[in-house]
Amino acid sequence: MSSILTVTSYSPDLFAAWNEFLSRSKNGTFLIDRKYMDYHADRFRDRSLMILDGKGDILSLLPAAIDGTVVSSHPGLTYGGFIIDHRMTMANMINVFDAAMKHFRDANISRFLYKAIPSCYHRKPSDEDLYCLFRAGARLVRQDVSSIVDLQDSLPWSKGKKHSLSKARRAGLTVSESTDVADFLDCLSEALARHGAKPVHSAAEVELLMTRFPGHIKLLSAKHGDSALAYVLAFDCGQAVHTQYMAARPAGREVGALDLIVSTMQSVFYRGMKYMSFGISTEQGGQKLNEGLISQKEMFGGRPIVCPQFEVDLELPLAARNLRS
Repeated sequence: MSSILTVTSYSPDLFAAWNEFLSRSKNGTFLIDRKYMDYHADRFRDRSLMILDGKGDILSLLPAAIDGTVVSSHPGLTYGGFIIDHRMTMANMINVFDAAMKHFRDANISRFLYKAIPSCYHRKPSDEDLYCLFRAGARLVRQDVSSIVDLQDSLPWSKGKKHSLSKARRAGLTVSESTDVADFLDCLSEALARHGAKPVHSAAEVELLMTRFPGHIKLLSAKHGDSALAYVLAFDCGQAVHTQYMAARPAGREVGALDLIVSTMQSVFYRGMKYMSFGISTEQGGQKLNEGLISQKEMFGGRPIVCPQFEVDLELPLAARNLRS
């Protein structure tokens, strides 16, 4: 690779080039697709980068947004990070990372916040960025715990979950895809209200994303007759399926409706997947573990991976950053 790199700010005319590189990357998911990122473009000021080699070929994408003098990768997504393909080497990644940081410093960016892509979404080993962050004196500012099930070598469910699954089957519940987004949001809002929370997505946003990504987003419901007792909104991220939202009505909780959906996801809808992700169980910037929540995920055979977030202080000299970290 030529040592001469070009760092280009993303613009809409680069839409096709961005998505084409993403499609052959080794660590990107559809959340980095511009059709996904741009659905909430009105909420964030885009500062995404494309890093090119001397021939003009894309080496890396960096989804990012800016707020004042702080750039984050990415505040509107579960994760961000450098998107790379199988050609990337460790030495080349250092050059790519350093070029991006110089680009930000030259633009008077003071801090760079970085949400690393969880390892369960890597199609090939892709931890080059973590070494670059260490080398740059990045500070670990948050560590969340996410629960993952290895679908190809899964652990047994707990006795309680097995019993709940049997109840759902005896009750005659059925699991199928649904298009009733309005009822799903009603169910989800009721469930979250018990914890003083609200859905992140509106019904219009969910419908838009399902239309844009019919191969990646499924809404699954567990029904008794015509009544939906529980829902899961599932994101197919290639290596892993992620349960973006899970919600059950009181009658659904009594008969294990969610357990039946999860079982059907593992045995039918996503049988060939490597992993199932239940998401994080940490709060307060990662400092508090929600033991009740993670216990439920562990009963499904979920085990933890960590999801780190870093900060690079671009105003400090490298030596000072290394001393602080």
